[in-house]
Amino acid sequence: MKILHFADLHLGVENYGHIDPATGLSSRLLDILKSLDQLVDYAIGEKADLVIFCGDAYKSREPSQTHQREFAKRISRLSEAGIPVFLLTGNHDLPNASGRATSTEIFSTLAVKNVFVSTHPDITCIPTKNGDIQIASLPWLRRGALLSREDTRNLNFAEINERMQATLSNIITTLAGELDPALPAVLAAHVWVAGATLGTEKMMTIGQEHTLLLSTVANRVFDYVALGHIHKGQVLFNTPPVVYSGSLDRLDFGDEGDEKGFYVIDIDGSSEGQRHTRYEFHPVVGRRFVTIDVTLEEQDPEPLVTVLAEIGKKKKEVADAIVRLQLTVPAAIAGRLPDSELRDALKSAYFLTITRDVKRETRMRLGMVSAEGLTPLDALRLWLESKNTPAERSEALMDYGRKLVEGEKD
Repeated sequence: MKILHFADLHLGVENYGHIDPATGLSSRLLDILKSLDQLVDYAIGEKADLVIFCGDAYKSREPSQTHQREFAKRISRLSEAGIPVFLLTGNHDLPNASGRATSTEIFSTLAVKNVFVSTHPDITCIPTKNGDIQIASLPWLRRGALLSREDTRNLNFAEINERMQATLSNIITTLAGELDPALPAVLAAHVWVAGATLGTEKMMTIGQEHTLLLSTVANRVFDYVALGHIHKGQVLFNTPPVVYSGSLDRLDFGDEGDEKGFYVIDIDGSSEGQRHTRYEFHPVVGRRFVTIDVTLEEQDPEPLVTVLAEIGKKKKEVADAIVRLQLTVPAAIAGRLPDSELRDALKSAYFLTITRDVKRETRMRLGMVSAEGLTPLDALRLWLESKNTPAERSEALMDYGRKLVEGEKD
């Protein structure tokens, strides 16, 4: 049985883009859709048995009709190819108020063939061409859906999160106990598991969140644990595999160094009735993010040449990438770095932003020493020390200072 696992699509993240003249859509929307197309093409080409999506289809809780249309097109391709798709509700898929529909419920409302949507904890048995598989699902749940006001009365944030953790743990234990051991089983959850390394989701989250212990989700009744919510792909445990697929595409500079894609899982049976799970990461080709960080010294005779040399070192990486040039520059030479020349050097970038951290000269504080109590040479030495002047250059300047002072005495 071959399964694809991905999560955190976040259609609607359109930073660092522009309007594509051919389609009228955001170029960043097109970037993410191209990555999704790679997954869909792979699933169809490899005749996958199941595709599991672990939440956060959109950036907004109320996505535009265009975003919904483009997502539905890709899900429809899988459905028409006879590949079941399991859609889990993430925190970005929940409406602003209880009682309203989630952004993915439309698929179950219309009873779209081969598409299964989970909005509450449950076990879904999905028929595939290689047999049935059980999906124990834990979508993102609001605190109010799990705890009453009486439960949380007089509790602080930490205590409420502990209560949430206990409730969610009980849900997973209950679901695990209801599984048929004769069938393969996957836990699909949109949660924050303690110990996971965070990614760009920390920029999209407001307030404190509850977490689950790794021991809670790593129950050996599951053949694989498919996780969403954390944008940095990572394997937390091996037996069973507990895996965050990460966001399908790079969403911000927080993803700059990360490879993006999805996981391919193979669950095999044996004559003894045991099952074996293999999994591997499958990267997608997505838009690159590149940072060029340059710190300049006031003594640099050619600051522009220095910056251009640093840009040249990343010439291949810059082409067709989203680039930020970060300059730390003393105020005295800031005017010698014209934007026009910097932008020309980075014209192959898909998108460019330039930031300048201009360092102003700070006045030296002499503490309890009065100016009248300093000799000219003492004052010169203090000034050189405040500028972090190299020792060899400092001594040379002190020699010149002595000659000047001695000349004045003559």
